[in-house]
Amino acid sequence: RRRNISREQEKREGRTKELIRMAGIQGKFSSMLTNTVDYYKPLFRSGSCKPLWHIMVATGVIMYTQNYIFNKGVHVQAARKEQKIALGEYYERHGKAAH
Repeated sequence: RRRNISREQEKREGRTKELIRMAGIQGKFSSMLTNTVDYYKPLFRSGSCKPLWHIMVATGVIMYTQNYIFNKGVHVQAARKEQKIALGEYYERHGKAAH
């Protein structure tokens, strides 16, 4: 049984190393690029609006994610933590009154 586990681990490590190597990355990128060109070329030539929608959605997702990660994520969480601490101190001093 030990041998089976080690062989399976070797297979997984081999696949991982293949993906990590530059040739594996370039092959994957080249394949994705070819598939993308094959998909969108007829759409562009026919005048379809589908590529425009895909570009707009991709841009929106990328911009929202970037904005959240670099601008709002950490800052908003820090502000909420600060507000929670400040409210706790306020309630401690003044009591918590129901509205």
